[in-house]
Parts: sequence; structure tokens; C-alpha cells
Amino acid sequence: MIPQKERAAGLAFLPILTTIGFYLLPADWQLHTAVQFVPQLTAYAALSAWAYKNGDLRHKLGLGFTNIQSGVTRGTAVGLTLGILNTGVILYVMPALGVDINFLSQTPHAQVPFWIMMPWFIILIAMAVELNFRGFLLGRLLVWFQHVRQPDHLSRTRIRLQAFLPLSLSALTFSFDPFMVSTFRDLHWIAVWDGLVWGWLWMRMHNLYTVIAAHAVEVILLYLIIRGILS
Repeated sequence: MIPQKERAAGLAFLPILTTIGFYLLPADWQLHTAVQFVPQLTAYAALSAWAYKNGDLRHKLGLGFTNIQSGVTRGTAVGLTLGILNTGVILYVMPALGVDINFLSQTPHAQVPFWIMMPWFIILIAMAVELNFRGFLLGRLLVWFQHVRQPDHLSRTRIRLQAFLPLSLSALTFSFDPFMVSTFRDLHWIAVWDGLVWGWLWMRMHNLYTVIAAHAVEVILLYLIIRGILS
């Protein structure tokens, strides 16, 4: 079976442009929760439009059923590693830099009942976020940059750059999502290296289950430890 040529990959630029546009708005507009969610809503609308125009979505998004077991196993290991690392950063590095982390006990996530967050809501969030930022955004940016290049005339360095640009764009768009910044304040920078690691995993394995598991396991670990310390 010959893979279908992908269409409408450029839709991935819509959430990027919407995120940039948010930070050009007046400061009082940026305070509204409804406005903060516009980039995410744009992303899911773009994902829906892209899905309508394309077939073989499971392959394009990295959701093949044969990848589940290996993806969850590898993702769990990565999630535990990042969770331990980022717990140390939040509990020790950020306070040393003068960042008060007590606000974490007042975030929307902290207000959700424990039995809902653990683990169901965390897993649901991880699935939605990774489908959006890695499966759709990163995947479509990689396709778009491949389409605009001329492989016969590119050096290896430039080819690597064309892979790094989509990876960086997806990670920065994820980290600077307005709701992310509003909720986690200075800690949103942690999402940059998380996004780079998860994006690299997706590029290397083309397995969305890996990054979903890594995301969910890391957040579960962070949630349990930090909730226990701040409660």
C-alpha cells in the first residue's frame, strides 16, 4: 500500500501564530481565561480540519496499535527520570532563585479532587496535550519542512536544522501556551525541556504512546510529591 501524500500540514502554523498573537494583546485582555484558551482551541480546530483532509491518521500521528506496549514501557522510564529531575528543580533550584512555589497549591489542578486527578484526569490531559503538540503540531511541522526543502542540495547540517526547527517550535509553543504560563508562572520554562525530550522521542520512535506515557508518569510523580509537601 502506497502511503497517501499528506495535505494541509500548514494548518500547524495556526496555533503557533495564535499563541504569538496572544502576547501582542493588551495586558488586561491576557488576564481573561477564555482568551488564554484561544490558542488551544485553535490547535484542536486545526487538528480536526487536518484530520478531515487526510487518511491513515493512526500512522501519521504515531498511534499504531502494535506500538502500545513498547511505548508505555519506554515512556514510563522517561517519565520517571524527568519526574525526579523536575521535582528537584521545583523544590530546590527554583526556591534558590527566589521563586515562591507555594502558589502551586492554588492552581486549578490542585483544586480538582484527588480521586479525579489520580490518575484519570492526568492521563486524559496527557493524551490531549500530546495528540495536539507532538502528534499534530510537531508531526505536521516536520512534514511541512520536508515539503519545502530540496534534499539533493542540502547539507547534513541543514537537514538537521530543518528537524530542529519543528522540534523547537513545538516545544516553545507548548511552553508558552497562555494557560500554561498563567497557571505555572516561572515554572512554565520547565515545559521547554520537557517538550524537547518528548518531541525527540516522537521523532525517534514515531510512537505517540511513548510520549503520552512519559508525560502522564512525570506529572503523576510531580503531583504526588509536591502535593504531599505543600499540603
